[in-house]
Amino acid sequence: MVKVICEQQIESFLAEIKNRNTGNLSSVYETVDSILKDVKENKDEALKKYTLKFDEVKLEDLEVTEDEIEEALRTVDEKLFETMKTAKRNIETYHIKQKRKGYQFKPDGKDIVLGQLVNPIERVGIYIPGGKAAYPSTVLMNAVPARIAGVEEIIMITPPQKDGKIKDSILAAAVLADVDRIFKVGGVHGIGALAYGTESVPKVYKITGPGNIFVAAAKKMVSGFVGIDMVAGPSEILIIADETANPAYIAADMISQAEHDEMASSILMTDSFKLARKVRNELEKQIKKLERSRIAEKSLNNYGAIIIADSIKQCIDLANEIAPEHLELMTVNPFDIYKKIKNAGAIFMGKYSTEPVGDYFAGTNHTLPTGSTAKFSSALSVDDFIKKTSLIYYGKDALKESAGDIVRFAEGEGLTGHSNAVKVRMNENFQKGD
Repeated sequence: MVKVICEQQIESFLAEIKNRNTGNLSSVYETVDSILKDVKENKDEALKKYTLKFDEVKLEDLEVTEDEIEEALRTVDEKLFETMKTAKRNIETYHIKQKRKGYQFKPDGKDIVLGQLVNPIERVGIYIPGGKAAYPSTVLMNAVPARIAGVEEIIMITPPQKDGKIKDSILAAAVLADVDRIFKVGGVHGIGALAYGTESVPKVYKITGPGNIFVAAAKKMVSGFVGIDMVAGPSEILIIADETANPAYIAADMISQAEHDEMASSILMTDSFKLARKVRNELEKQIKKLERSRIAEKSLNNYGAIIIADSIKQCIDLANEIAPEHLELMTVNPFDIYKKIKNAGAIFMGKYSTEPVGDYFAGTNHTLPTGSTAKFSSALSVDDFIKKTSLIYYGKDALKESAGDIVRFAEGEGLTGHSNAVKVRMNENFQKGD
């Protein structure tokens, strides 16, 4: 079961957690590169070949039909569908506040106009996992912000089930989120299809959405050729708790992340030995009741831990170093300490703000930076689906006033072509006003 870590062991354990995905990513690059090249060259033929190989489904047509979508809407659980509608509204309410507008201004009243244009990315692809579990929530988390940003066309790919169909809840979520086209393609070959385009799947300008280690490697390899949101690793949760916290709640939240994947990491940091013992007992009790207990147990055994710290302040310092995907604050008053957290994908405050609230319903995005990347990156947002373009206008007098400085800068860098571009505008004709 989960390890109890003392201060002397913290550094080595955290290094193990941070590096748990690095070696695996590098080991799959050769396979990923081979598949991507095949898709780039052979297009739909390669997609069908890999769908048969990995999903054990022989497909004639890759795109989901209107009939399949209508069937999914008829068969999807009605209560789940209503829940997804509410979740969509919550996601819209949260994300619409992120929408940006362009701006223009004239510095100091001069004949200069500077500004920024904000335009949506025209076509994006969203990847929805479909292996060990199906995630309609991920459809909403990716497509809703894209629509708010103004994306014209959303292309969704997701692996088919053994019967050659897409799970009804996935298709229903796609309808709710106004996805334009859906393809029965997953894995590395799906990422290749979005990046390069095939006879069936259109090339997109950016790819978002989580996936397994092969999908993560594929996104990394096509990055630059197309945009990507992030290279996400295994899921992770860090809980900071004091002696007042409920051990049953903590154990349940640690298990909720552990069931995602054998490489997921669930960590409790506390200054209370008594709480640590109780949480360990709760983990052993609760894990037996889960459908995915084998996955959760393996995750907790390998990458789970209870870290005994000297103080809550030390917990905060360690949390900022780890920069976890999900951070829960189960302390007397989490509002007293949350501003001290500098690096985290999402912060959940208080004993009732369990991580699944954010995963499904609150409206915040559940596509979050992992593997300490919260030190420099953020949750998926409307910003991921826009481009910002600088706008510059200089009138004649404004250029004349600035010409000497620009020429001096350019020649100081040895770029005489740059300085000449200004000088030719300062010749006799310019002075005459031509």
